[in-house]
Amino acid sequence: MSGIDVLTLGETMGTIRAEGTLGVGPEPRISIAGAESNVAIGLARLGHRSAWSSVLGSDAIGDLIVRTLAAERVDTTAVRREQGAPSGILVSQQRPMGRARVDYHRAHSAFTAIGPADARAALDLRPGVVHLSGITPALGPGPAEATLALAGAARTAGMKVSLDVNFRSRLWSPEQARPVLAELATCADVVFGDPGELALITSGARMDLEALFGLGVGEVVIKLGGDGARVRTAGDDVLRPALPVDVVDPIGAGDAFVAGYLSALLEDLPLPQRLERGNACGAAVVSSRGDWEAMLTRTDLDSLDTAPGDVQR
Repeated sequence: MSGIDVLTLGETMGTIRAEGTLGVGPEPRISIAGAESNVAIGLARLGHRSAWSSVLGSDAIGDLIVRTLAAERVDTTAVRREQGAPSGILVSQQRPMGRARVDYHRAHSAFTAIGPADARAALDLRPGVVHLSGITPALGPGPAEATLALAGAARTAGMKVSLDVNFRSRLWSPEQARPVLAELATCADVVFGDPGELALITSGARMDLEALFGLGVGEVVIKLGGDGARVRTAGDDVLRPALPVDVVDPIGAGDAFVAGYLSALLEDLPLPQRLERGNACGAAVVSSRGDWEAMLTRTDLDSLDTAPGDVQR
């Protein structure tokens, strides 16, 4: 029996978010953000045992990240604190005409010191599923080695592996990403991505599902934004539309979708219900500001049949 339902690994940063241009005046909002910890929070809120592995600085930002995840009931025992290196910081500003500017302060952060030994130690938590993101190996040699080591060790141990491509062009080029993503995909049971991201893995200009199945992937989950999501297996092709919501902030929606889908997978629900839960979780996040703050809870899921705006008493 596994000790943890889902283990994630990646960098989480402290965030400074300003509603306008950053300057002297109203205080910006302080929080945390990281694709993999977002997924861990989403799963914990849905009642699953989730854990997050990382390396943080021995600083106030690192303390904030650990406290926040602990408050969300995410296991942080596989987090190492690195002396003499800072935790990463993200600064986000809302600019005129609906534009946003995001600056990352993560070069030489504590997370770049992560390595295969950290990944192997995290597997002591005996997770049922290991969830990884294509962001992590783009952050440097250490993070890439840790991600590949964790994927390979999890596969060898018979654990289910989930991969969200999450390609970030500011971190690496398609040419740099392709061989790493392809290697990760050979270890993955479930792969998430939009059509362009999925095409990256198979070296083609277009998504090639048969090539992905040939790598050993069992489920390919295609994120279609406002058009919903689709899942393909060797024998099934299921599409579910997105929920109609007013989009306030799209950041974090993909992570919420992944958390919802994995939650339904853990409960062995059919493919249509996995997509529906993922779409519901994504819709909740885009309708509010913040990367993870609006993630659904189990109680929220149980009340989705009420009309929007209804008050439950």
